[in-house]
Amino acid sequence: MCAAALEEYCGSIFWNASYLERPDPDLPVCVEQTVLVWIPLGFLWLFAPWHLVPLFRRPKVNTKHLSKLYICKQLVVSLLFLTAIAHLGVTLGEDFGPNSDQSSKNAAAYYANPVLFAVTWILVLLCHEGLRWEGAIDSASIFLFWLLLVVCDIFPFQTLLREALRLGEVRDVPRFSLFYISFGLELISLVLSTVADIPPEAKDFIKKNPEAGAAFLSRITFNWLNSMVLKGYKQPLVQEDMWDLNESDSTAFINERFQHFMKPELDAARVRFQNKMKKKSAKTRDSAQEDPQQNGLSSGLGKGVSQDVLMMERGKKEDEKKKKKKDKKKEEENYPNSWLIATLYKTFKWILIESAFFKLVQDVLTFVSPQLLKLMISFTQDKSRYAWEGYLYAVLLMVVALLQSLTLQQYFQRCFVLGMRVRTALMAAVYKKALVVSNDTRKESTVGEMVNLMSADAQRFNDVTTFIHLLWSCPLQIIISIVFLWLELGPSVLAGLGVMVLMVPINGFLATKARKLQVENMKFKDERMKIMNELLNGVKILKLYAWEPSFQKQVEDIRGEELKVMKKFAYLTAVSTFIFTSAPALVSLATFAVFVSPGRLVAVVGAVGSGKSSLMSALLGEMHSTKGFINIRGSLAFVPQQAWIQNATLKDNILFGSPHEEERFKKVIQACALAPDLELLPGGDLTEIGEKGINLSGGQKQRVSLARATYSQADIYLLDDPLSAVDSHVGKHLFEKVIGPSGILKNKTRILVTHGISFLPYVDEIVVLENGVISEVGSYENLRASGGAFSKFLDTYATEQSNQRNSETGEGQDAEDFELIPGGDDAQPDGALEDTVSLTLKRENSIRRSQRNGSVRLRRNTSVKKSANADEPKKGQKLIEKETMETGQVKLAVFLQYLRAMGWGYSAMVFVIYFIQTAAFIGQNLWLSDWTSDSVEYYNMTYPSWKRDTRVGVFGALGVAQGLLVFLGTLLLANASVDASRILHSKLLNNILRVPMVFFDTTPTGRVVNRFAKDIFTIDEAIPNSFRSWLLCFLGVLGTLFVICLATPFFAIVIIPLAVIYFFVQRIYVATSRQLRRLDSVSRSPIYSHFGETVSGLSVIRAYKHQERFLKHNEVTIDENLKSVYPWIVSNRWLAIRLEFVGNLVVFFSALFAVISRDSIDSGLVGLSISYALNVTQTLNWLVRMTSELETNIVAVERVSEYTELENEADWVTDTRPPQQWPEAGRVKFENYKVRYRPELDLVLHGITCDIDSTEKIGIVGRTGAGKSSLTNCLFRIIEAAEGCIRIDDVDISKIGLHDLRNRLTIIPQDPVLFSGSLRMNLDPFDKFSDEEIWRALELSHLKSYVSGLQEGLQHEVAEGGENLSVGQRQLLCLARALLRKSRILILDEATAAVDLETDNLIQNTIRKEFSDCTVLTIAHRLHSIMDSSRVMVLDAGKVVEFDSPSNLLEKEGHFYAMAKDAGITLESNTNL
Repeated sequence: MCAAALEEYCGSIFWNASYLERPDPDLPVCVEQTVLVWIPLGFLWLFAPWHLVPLFRRPKVNTKHLSKLYICKQLVVSLLFLTAIAHLGVTLGEDFGPNSDQSSKNAAAYYANPVLFAVTWILVLLCHEGLRWEGAIDSASIFLFWLLLVVCDIFPFQTLLREALRLGEVRDVPRFSLFYISFGLELISLVLSTVADIPPEAKDFIKKNPEAGAAFLSRITFNWLNSMVLKGYKQPLVQEDMWDLNESDSTAFINERFQHFMKPELDAARVRFQNKMKKKSAKTRDSAQEDPQQNGLSSGLGKGVSQDVLMMERGKKEDEKKKKKKDKKKEEENYPNSWLIATLYKTFKWILIESAFFKLVQDVLTFVSPQLLKLMISFTQDKSRYAWEGYLYAVLLMVVALLQSLTLQQYFQRCFVLGMRVRTALMAAVYKKALVVSNDTRKESTVGEMVNLMSADAQRFNDVTTFIHLLWSCPLQIIISIVFLWLELGPSVLAGLGVMVLMVPINGFLATKARKLQVENMKFKDERMKIMNELLNGVKILKLYAWEPSFQKQVEDIRGEELKVMKKFAYLTAVSTFIFTSAPALVSLATFAVFVSPGRLVAVVGAVGSGKSSLMSALLGEMHSTKGFINIRGSLAFVPQQAWIQNATLKDNILFGSPHEEERFKKVIQACALAPDLELLPGGDLTEIGEKGINLSGGQKQRVSLARATYSQADIYLLDDPLSAVDSHVGKHLFEKVIGPSGILKNKTRILVTHGISFLPYVDEIVVLENGVISEVGSYENLRASGGAFSKFLDTYATEQSNQRNSETGEGQDAEDFELIPGGDDAQPDGALEDTVSLTLKRENSIRRSQRNGSVRLRRNTSVKKSANADEPKKGQKLIEKETMETGQVKLAVFLQYLRAMGWGYSAMVFVIYFIQTAAFIGQNLWLSDWTSDSVEYYNMTYPSWKRDTRVGVFGALGVAQGLLVFLGTLLLANASVDASRILHSKLLNNILRVPMVFFDTTPTGRVVNRFAKDIFTIDEAIPNSFRSWLLCFLGVLGTLFVICLATPFFAIVIIPLAVIYFFVQRIYVATSRQLRRLDSVSRSPIYSHFGETVSGLSVIRAYKHQERFLKHNEVTIDENLKSVYPWIVSNRWLAIRLEFVGNLVVFFSALFAVISRDSIDSGLVGLSISYALNVTQTLNWLVRMTSELETNIVAVERVSEYTELENEADWVTDTRPPQQWPEAGRVKFENYKVRYRPELDLVLHGITCDIDSTEKIGIVGRTGAGKSSLTNCLFRIIEAAEGCIRIDDVDISKIGLHDLRNRLTIIPQDPVLFSGSLRMNLDPFDKFSDEEIWRALELSHLKSYVSGLQEGLQHEVAEGGENLSVGQRQLLCLARALLRKSRILILDEATAAVDLETDNLIQNTIRKEFSDCTVLTIAHRLHSIMDSSRVMVLDAGKVVEFDSPSNLLEKEGHFYAMAKDAGITLESNTNL
């Protein structure tokens, strides 16, 4: 019926089988006029509405601009419109013209088709205009329309041509001419549609992101990456070569979407959680009423939230981390869960759906090729069939393979991009959470655990999303396979299916076991990273106490457990590999309310542990409030007790995100006494400050921190003891110019925690804290008169008070006119910088005095002129160098190093076993092909049972042999790779603990952490897998080539050009891919460094309300990393599509070859040849991928080995060992001792010579940065001598081992560093002392009552960095360490700077009593603490300027006299003391 209507419409036959049953087939004209016209036109009309919609909206771009390309496109389509009109004209002319034949009119098709085409061309013109209004560069649907049209027009093209050739003339010249003109114009349109039409305003953006300007064809073949790939091949790529990201891939965009979907999901999870808790609490209401704290609801919902409600689901990942703290079950119930997956799905559902669509198409196409191959085999068997059939199958095989390649790569591209986006979303969310997490919860997880969430756990999500579609794709493929097999083999398929079904529970069991092992492995990884993080942060303490072996053992023990689990996992993999290989053979994560009046200066005083810092935390909202509330009006600025300095320039540290105003900046610099420092710093205010401010002295850090607060112009200033870390005269200057009644902040509200009694008379109000409670509040006079705890406290130091006032009244007299030291002499970028505040104060005195004398001496060029090249960093301005990165090909030595770590024996055995396995595989195939020939030999005969048994037996034996060999190979490889992991990690750890301190000063911790986290993870997991896959692929390629050459020797000719193309594509790709991988590794470190820095400075960031700025910075850092991750993903697709195109040509040629020589070739051989051609394509593909993946992953070995070859400090123990009791006397002798921090820098100590006798108590003083701390570093050989030597009891310390030296000296350091673990471990990591000895040390250090009051006593768990103890308590613990070691020489490095005067007194008394028979060197800020010293050494600019008893020095009226006068100490008061 339908055919008849169509025949009437066309005026000719619609279909007749005879058209195909001949050597030169053709399609009927009616099919060409209907079906082949309607397919492309229908496609266009379907998609046209999307292109027309923009015409009804305001244009997105400047529509006045018409590009040349646009004009060309419209011109060609206009010409096509004219041809359609001409077509219609010809028909009208024939039917109604003067020469028309009235009896035979043209069929309806001759009228309808020109009209359809005319309407279509108008539609195309409008679509082009719509695209221009939209600002689109091209259209996929319009390109596909032109492609379809040209393909459909090929049929009439050849029909007309063949007819003209047959007849020897052209029958219908007008239509013939118009058709070929139209066809030419369509071809031109097709070519034009492949070119991108870039609007002028987008050109600059497209230079930075070529993908945005890529046309459809370039997008599907990833051609837009060509320029980067070629650049990467010619020269190693650097970060500056990376392109901008698409907006949809940027961290800001992804994070915004994720947060948008997360809020409702999290709210719903909270409601579910609340309901669950209500049910629970109903059961346990009685107990809950007894103890409100037990009600888990409040704690659960309040958990971990400071000023935001973002919560990370830690379900699977963090249960194991918390086992050590709480029972698992209890932990699981403590927060809402099951919201993360739903949020991820909603955020990324469209890309997920797109990738699913491509996967489905690809899966279907996978089954088309075998069907075509089947048709091809039957074609070669039947010699009577026409040759064109074979050519059709060959073309179809190539087209299907081509479509399969395109869809597969689009699927992979979307999956990998999805993985990248999920990882980005999680990293951004973890960072945001870290910014708002409450202090209580923060103590539950260490920085190491949080970094692990960002690195390892987020990476796991990335990996999972790549394979998420296999959940439905695998069952689908299995079902389709079974259907096809049933059609081929009938019911016998069920036997194979039965074996597969039996394997499901085995695989399920293996998968469950594997998951348990992975969870266990992550637990050990977290533990190891936690210790590594602490170890790297406290590395100086480890060196000073010679504790490295203890921590090395801790890490090695955990690593041992981790490797055990890895080995189990590897064995499990071996079992599943065996099953997988054999299967084909068998089947085939108390607050205080203090009212503060505005514009007042309130001082908070109290003993150590009385709660001063806790009060600050409460005001900042950092403490968990159990009762009451805090009311703060206005913005906050916070100066913490331990200054937090960022790894940025000095200027950026002070501005802290505020706009730069030169006048205000200068005023703050002057007030905070930083101007002299800026003159000395090599880059002025643009000098880069290292991580944690390592190239600034303690005093300078504190002044920068104060400058940051002052510059911020906040309403309320919380100052947590900022004056303790600076010298007394600097403290006085800061109080006068900044904090005090006449300072810059005089009109602001200031809460000052202080131990400096001298400042108290000038404050408006004093709050006295005792045991966490406010005991007194009032003015200085009132409290003094009240006779309470405060006045008693003051009476203890009354003498000091009166002295200070005496010195202040005498301030009119000027100090001696000192010589000014030229600034260039001691510019010391790496050591503690010479603090030149003292110089300034002296200079002011000199000028005043010279003015009195009538002559004014002014310095020339005081203001530093900005040079023309001010932007260029000066020498010493840059401290943290960019991370070094290997370039070019990975050296063979790196591969050999890995093989050596695996063991040569293992490596050789693995190779041999896999080689034999490949041989067994080839043997099995050859045996099978030989078996098929039996059917010819025993044609129409009984097949002998012995022959059948032999055939089946050998085939089965070869199959099982392969399984066993793979199992054995995998086992050996597992052992070898675990050995390699152990050796490489041990070498790395061993070396990192032995590198000099300078390395840690100039290397961000994140960089070292990256080696222990990401690189070791790669060595543990990725390299063994890539190595195994590479080996199997390599042997597989060799085997396949061997078989092909055996079957069809002349096929080798095709392989040679193919191999050449493969080789070049692979070399070009690997160069780029490898470098992108290196850039990825290098750009990851700053993410972790910034994260670590943020967590340590949380209270400061929150106090200034700068969370947004830090979030933005985190986004920028992640984006920098994504800029190398994204091109790497695309480069893999770029490679795959090219290799597959070449492979598809191989398939085509082998099929073509089979058609051409079908008369002389066996049909079985055709099947073998084509299936092997399909096989070699895949195997070569994999080989290229695996080679590059192995090269990419082996970079981890290269990066680890870079750190294993770092230069070490001196040996821990040498052949020259000091006597057992050394040092017996404790005499210290410096002989012309000079030292510099690094070879290229200036000296910090300039030839120090002095003798210190046994049991002498030496005070070491000097302005900040005079070289006091450098002196202690030299005693411990943290820095080595440039010249001269130090002798202790006549032993030259440079000749003995570092541990022999450091174990015999004791230091109480400036920063009290504690490690997470028990209190006992912090005091005695080697378990050398008994509990009695430890309790005695605690009693002497005034901590016994505190520790005995703790539930766990000595086993009390110390938080990371000792955060659950006050700074004063930490300092007392360091005193306890010293009391335990009790060596003959004790060094106190400004050990009492952070404690109040009372505790300082306690410490000093303990030291006087317990260390009376020891030599004690005390570096002090508070001069009163060293006034009872035998002698005082005064250092200035690295030289000893005075060295005598305190009384003699005061009489001399030199350097020491000036300092003592500033501190309010005079000769009379000293005599009184």
